[in-house]
Amino acid sequence: MERELALEIVRVTELAALSAAQWMGRGDKIQADGAATSAMRTMFDSVSVQGTVVIGEGEMDEAPMLYIGEQVGNGQGPEVDVAVDPLEGTELVAKGLNNALAVIAIANKGCLLHAPDMYMEKLAVGPALAGKLHLNDPLEVTLQKAAQILDKPLSNLTVMILDRERHQEMIQTLRRVGVRIKLLSDGDVAGAMAPALSESGIDLYVGSGGAPEGVLAAAALSCLGGELQGRLMPSNDEEFNRCLNMGMDDPLKLLSMKDMIGTEDVIFAATGITPGEFLGGVQYLANQRAETHSIVMRAQTKTVRFIRSIHYLPNKPQILTSL
Repeated sequence: MERELALEIVRVTELAALSAAQWMGRGDKIQADGAATSAMRTMFDSVSVQGTVVIGEGEMDEAPMLYIGEQVGNGQGPEVDVAVDPLEGTELVAKGLNNALAVIAIANKGCLLHAPDMYMEKLAVGPALAGKLHLNDPLEVTLQKAAQILDKPLSNLTVMILDRERHQEMIQTLRRVGVRIKLLSDGDVAGAMAPALSESGIDLYVGSGGAPEGVLAAAALSCLGGELQGRLMPSNDEEFNRCLNMGMDDPLKLLSMKDMIGTEDVIFAATGITPGEFLGGVQYLANQRAETHSIVMRAQTKTVRFIRSIHYLPNKPQILTSL
């Protein structure tokens, strides 16, 4: 992949974020996701790739989606796999809460896992713990190993987990062991990235979330030197068979970073829609302008760029077409 693509895909996440932000706090997550999806499609037409969406979004949330198999890009340039979440955190935007993102990852054709839209069990860590923990271990063992490697008492270990009913047993275990817990209302990609961002103060991310978001987080962590291990969680025979139909020999196997994103270069980009722990949200300014905050990273070079952009908006921002 050409390194110029890193900046090109930021333009895509920027437009998606600007479009979704118009629905911030309006209580309509479907309209917000639809606006982000439409904007992302539009801007992708200007990017010089022959892209195929291998990870889309929408089935779980019953929202519009960039569907799996959809062709994106202007048909020129390299053939790439594309993973997208035009609005990671639909509820966050609808309620005006923090940590909503527009997210994209691209890799050479055939590298990204063709992930079905179902739940995935996850363990995400930063560079200090990468390659040193195992998702198959009981949670108590994982916590003890992490504390020992990081040379800190269990009481100073901070673990992030989505605040969901399905996680109550894990949350009880975390509290019994005595670690610090940071509950996350939404925003699975940002949560899994947190352990690799030193300013977050998060040591591990555990629990289950969307499989597409797991692959997107794995792409981000590969650029940050972290690691994500996962395992799909088909809930019935239909979901199990869907995995088989998508080419997975063993839908219940432990998924490594290699399984999810391959071993070649990956580019990851995200733009904040609402303010978060590592990216600011869209801010509307005077004189028909808006400010966005983005991150773009490459796995091959481990380069991490934070981009602050000022955009001039047309008179009718709901029909943004270009940046």
